[in-house]
Amino acid sequence: MSGQFARFLLTGFANSALGWAIILACLWAGAGGLAANMAGYGAGLALSFTLNRRFVFGVTGDVSGREVMTFLFVFLIAYGANLAVLLVAQPIAGDASIVAQVPAVATYVLTFFLLSRRFVFRREGAR
Repeated sequence: MSGQFARFLLTGFANSALGWAIILACLWAGAGGLAANMAGYGAGLALSFTLNRRFVFGVTGDVSGREVMTFLFVFLIAYGANLAVLLVAQPIAGDASIVAQVPAVATYVLTFFLLSRRFVFRREGAR
């Protein structure tokens, strides 16, 4: 599982880099902040799905709509967990403190990995 988690982290860096590149390119091209953000996150999520499916979890074959919807639902759960931890950490570490972000991001990464592994990209016969 440690190799799988390392590939998951590499995938996260790749989709974050793509997302930021698209956000910056859209802003440079004159798009508004919201549009740029949506384009960057959309591209990042698409890359995340693709790399996680094949590179991290080794799933092949046709992609189903249910698989995509489960992936997006798991993303929302992980992001919600991130926000919950952040809201607890901010009064302790400070509203604008990077220290408050650390446990929030760690929670997001672990939640997204475990739920993706268990519910989104399960191989046939896996329990």
